[in-house]
Amino acid sequence: MKGLIAITALLCVGVTAAFAAPPTGQGAGAAKACKAQRNAIGMSAFRLQYAPTGSPKAAMDACLAQQAQLVITEEKNAAKACKAERGTTAASRLAFDDKYGTNGNKKNAFGKCVSSKASEEVAEQQQATLNAAKACKTERGTSTASRTAFDENYGTNANKKNAFGKCVSQKAKSA
Repeated sequence: MKGLIAITALLCVGVTAAFAAPPTGQGAGAAKACKAQRNAIGMSAFRLQYAPTGSPKAAMDACLAQQAQLVITEEKNAAKACKAERGTTAASRLAFDDKYGTNGNKKNAFGKCVSSKASEEVAEQQQATLNAAKACKTERGTSTASRTAFDENYGTNANKKNAFGKCVSQKAKSA
């Protein structure tokens, strides 16, 4: 009986851990994207973008959460696009398998299609965010007057601390 309880407890912990972890590949890609952003714009601007009143860890955590959500969204969009591209006729499915399939029986075509399309979109979004963050960093300037004007222009909360993130979001969406 004690053995059965122990096994049940281990299974519960294992299942909980499996659902808590991001799907394979998302964590590493998100971390890489966040580190690239942090390195490109500097820690100060990175913190302003993701956690204006928080710590560097809070900024990284917010970035990771946003990147993971972006990957999930882009994978869903890519799956829809691949499903449409695959078509419904035998000829269209065969052409799709030939285009994307890489193993002997080409049965991995759908996964390869989704992966390639999602990766492209995530990379484009990452580049748009990097470009926007660099532009906002330049626009923000270094003087007190330029920073105050920047905060007034983009800030939406009471203390205007969200100005940098709002600027990046606005410029990335328009790109």
